[in-house]
Amino acid sequence: MKRILMAGAVALVAGTQAFAADLPPPMAPPPRAPAAYVPISPAYNWSGFYIGLNAGYGFADSTWTGTTGAFNSGSFSVDGPMAGATLGGNYQIGQLVLGLEGDYDYQNIRGFANNPGTCISCDTSSNWLATVRGRVGYAWDRIMVYGTGGAAFTDVKAALGALPWQSNMEVGWTAGAGIEGAITDNLTAKVEYLYADFGNMSCPATSCGGTPTVSLKENMVRAGLNYKFSGF
Repeated sequence: MKRILMAGAVALVAGTQAFAADLPPPMAPPPRAPAAYVPISPAYNWSGFYIGLNAGYGFADSTWTGTTGAFNSGSFSVDGPMAGATLGGNYQIGQLVLGLEGDYDYQNIRGFANNPGTCISCDTSSNWLATVRGRVGYAWDRIMVYGTGGAAFTDVKAALGALPWQSNMEVGWTAGAGIEGAITDNLTAKVEYLYADFGNMSCPATSCGGTPTVSLKENMVRAGLNYKFSGF
């Protein structure tokens, strides 16, 4: 009886193996879906040359100082609008942006002091202003903050009442800071503040009635749009 049972078990195992060998292979698992591709925008490149327009307002102070105690005006306001053109270039190293910028603005700033007994109608004005400045900025992709400084040029005009204007081109210095953002790959917008000191101009008696020195110090707040050409 044992022999019969053992023979049956062997036959059953052999039959099962043969049946399994005849079965088709199991189906392969379905392929995995490809990972979704998310494009990564490259960081903005500030390098390149640019041209632009700017407009703003000048808040200046002028002081007349007489050589003999007369025509001493004290400080008075010389304010007005300004607008002009900009030309410059940037070179980016990592997040550091180095640049050079120049601009020329028409401005219509004018003011006068009317101090009886000292300076009656001491007038100071200026019709244009230009700067040549270096810029050092730090960029977070499309936003950059920067400091700037360099040379400034303007015409200082002075006259006493109805006397003819005396006009001199004065050279001074300027410094300031700003923030600039890239609207598109080529168009940027900025807001900046500049301070300029043009020292003293000596005004002859034919215009100022006493050869005083005339000073001009100007604060400027400007907004601008620049078109940037391809980077390098």
